[in-house]
Amino acid sequence: MYQLNQEQIFHAPVEEVWEFISRPENLNTITPPELDFEIISEVPDKMYNGLLIQYKVKLPLLGISDWVTEIKHIIPHRQFIDEQRIGPYSFWYHFHGLEKTEEGVKMTDQVSYLPPYGILGKIANKLLIRRQLEVIFTHRYEILENRFNT
Repeated sequence: MYQLNQEQIFHAPVEEVWEFISRPENLNTITPPELDFEIISEVPDKMYNGLLIQYKVKLPLLGISDWVTEIKHIIPHRQFIDEQRIGPYSFWYHFHGLEKTEEGVKMTDQVSYLPPYGILGKIANKLLIRRQLEVIFTHRYEILENRFNT
């Protein structure tokens, strides 16, 4: 099992940050364009526990991948989780947290993931997957930084 952790401070009200990150269609805005990310299921304006989101994403070496995640453990203005139901990983669990601090609103992303294919997945993680995830989360960081801190 691998983990990717990222924190970011926003100088905006927690309600404003929550409004943005809790709207599924905003995934398009924060995903790097080269991944050709596309939500293919209908999504509501507001997420809810049990919401299934189906999308396609272009992954290096794997090509286009169908992915379904379930939204769960929602505590408004505090947290939610997206967990893979169908997709390219053997396991994917992404915690999104918001916390008011003296510096501003701290957003925490914690991704626990396991690539497929056993030892081959382990090698692929070392050579490619981890780096690609870091690129994706750096892109998200920059988009959100521009949105809430400039």
